[in-house]
Amino acid sequence: MADFDLSFIPALYTPSALLPIARHKKSLLYTIETHQVTILVGQTGSGKTTQLPQFLHQAGWTSGGKCIAVTQPRRVAVTTVATRVAEELRCQLGDEVGYSIRFEDVTSAKTRIKFLTDGMILREALIDPLLSRYSVIMVDEAHERSLSSDILLGLLKKIIKRRPELRIIVSSATLDAETFADFFRGVDSSEDQSRVVSIEGRTYPVDIMFLEQPTEDYVERAVQTAFTIHQQEPPGDILIFLTGREEIETAMERLSDLASTLHPQAPSLQPLPLYAGLSTDEQMYVFAEAAENTRKIILSTNIAEASVTISGVVYVIDCGFVKLRTFNPITNIETLTPFPTSKASAIQRAGRAGRTQPGKCFRMYTQQAYNSLQSTTSPEIQRSNLAPIALQLKALGIDNVVRFDFLSPPPAQLMVRAFDLLYSLGAVDDYAKLTSPLGTRMAELSIPPMMAKCLLASSDSKFNCQSEILTISAMTSLQGNIWFHHSGEKKAMDLSRRKFAAEEGDHLTLLNVYQSFITKGRKEAKWCHENHLNFKSISRAVSIRNQLRRYLERLGVKVDETLSSSSSNPPYLTTKPPTAPADKATTILQCLTSGFFSHAAKMQPDGSFRSVSGDVTMYAHPTSLMFNRKAQYVIFHELLETGEKVYIKDISKVEKSWLVDFSGGFYNMKS
Repeated sequence: MADFDLSFIPALYTPSALLPIARHKKSLLYTIETHQVTILVGQTGSGKTTQLPQFLHQAGWTSGGKCIAVTQPRRVAVTTVATRVAEELRCQLGDEVGYSIRFEDVTSAKTRIKFLTDGMILREALIDPLLSRYSVIMVDEAHERSLSSDILLGLLKKIIKRRPELRIIVSSATLDAETFADFFRGVDSSEDQSRVVSIEGRTYPVDIMFLEQPTEDYVERAVQTAFTIHQQEPPGDILIFLTGREEIETAMERLSDLASTLHPQAPSLQPLPLYAGLSTDEQMYVFAEAAENTRKIILSTNIAEASVTISGVVYVIDCGFVKLRTFNPITNIETLTPFPTSKASAIQRAGRAGRTQPGKCFRMYTQQAYNSLQSTTSPEIQRSNLAPIALQLKALGIDNVVRFDFLSPPPAQLMVRAFDLLYSLGAVDDYAKLTSPLGTRMAELSIPPMMAKCLLASSDSKFNCQSEILTISAMTSLQGNIWFHHSGEKKAMDLSRRKFAAEEGDHLTLLNVYQSFITKGRKEAKWCHENHLNFKSISRAVSIRNQLRRYLERLGVKVDETLSSSSSNPPYLTTKPPTAPADKATTILQCLTSGFFSHAAKMQPDGSFRSVSGDVTMYAHPTSLMFNRKAQYVIFHELLETGEKVYIKDISKVEKSWLVDFSGGFYNMKS
């Protein structure tokens, strides 16, 4: 992928003619013209992501109103690459070049090169099963083996049987091209059906350093290493790979503390976070050039491993771990668990240091530990909750999901669990057929099945809380934290949170925050600051809520907002303390139970929780209002595994009887 520099100073660009892919332009276009499937192995920095769509556009693949689609596993890659290509083509983003990510569509009738996430193109296939508007579909970063990209490849294999004029490009940064070539070879017996093309990258040598002894705290060791580099090494930005937001925030605080000890005349430090939960605007900061006499330290999850390129990085610090989503079919729980990274990932991370000049990579583990790493990361499809994908495949008309042509077949137990949950949610019937209208509508909403069920059930007369569930859906879709505090203000932030606290738990608290923001915060920007709330995050929730409302209307669901944000003082929001009246709170929580019954837990005498299905011990996350509070039964939205403990987030109190009444037969009461 080409260099990014989103400050767009022309002198900092690498002219496209100098990128390695430029000298392969003619042969690449010929290969794509003569083969239905092209497997492109291009090292990071070869320019494949930014230049190839432009080559195809210039060669006439977008004539007759057709488009070129380029898919990415992550939204940060979609937005940055689209911005870069629009700049190179000197057009406004959204005109000739556009992008589409969940809850954000920057395209128009003029768009000819469209960047989008794998999940978004699968959603497009619900409306247009043959993806007929596209002449070329490029699946980028296919080596990451994300759930959606694997499904997309299986779908494309079916589509090209019906559309011989469609061209598929599968782009990978690692040498597992034969896996993809073999997969598509079955389309046609002729060997010429798919072709593997390799393009060299543009990298400088990188010195690799290992620890002599293993470290107990890799976050602290990474921070110390970064600070030592800053004091002793020549200029150049530092990229630190960590596993998630909490580690990144901890490291940023430590770096800020260390930065305050620097001599006033010494170059300053600028720590910047990069993870999926940040808004698009917040993610863009890492690409801007640092101020004069300042060294950027980017603290990132594996987003920066392959999906995006940050120019100016000379030093990489690799913690050696990555947080992977893993679903346990026995406990019925999906966790984000830190795992040792793979050798392929470690090589990718180190390569980030040699983009513009010779660099150094400091690994926070020993040579022996590196030798014992797996060669590649296991595909997401073999360790994930498959309910969302099974629902989507059903909606795409693939009735026999088990017989679908998967790149790597998922374990049977995961598929059984997926249909077990979809059946309890009412999305499929006794014969595993998609129900109508509930199952069809759930598949078309761009939110996970459990929340989709809540949203669609909320208009039932027994719940009648559609407006509130719309708000809760939007607030829980944010990923990032809505609360913030500057150094030394944690107590003040906790007091602010208590102002909005609902006795029933986090979901109604989020509802209170949103309603207060609608009535006060939108008009007075300082209101958010005074209440330690992230203005951008909650503004995004307003946008997401509007989109979800439009989705419902498009599905023919009537949206009644008479008791919603249009009222200046909603009846379920008082000023001290803001909580819902008992009957309204009950129906909201019952409605949430109808979707999240599989995420139920019972409180133990020691204050921990035990999952109702699967017998797993869990703890309320410190950011939850249910931390150190009593409740007999709770439902939770998210689960996180850190070290030895499993934490649950976004927790609300529920009644035991609700779990039986609203779980579609998932639970039965013991006599």
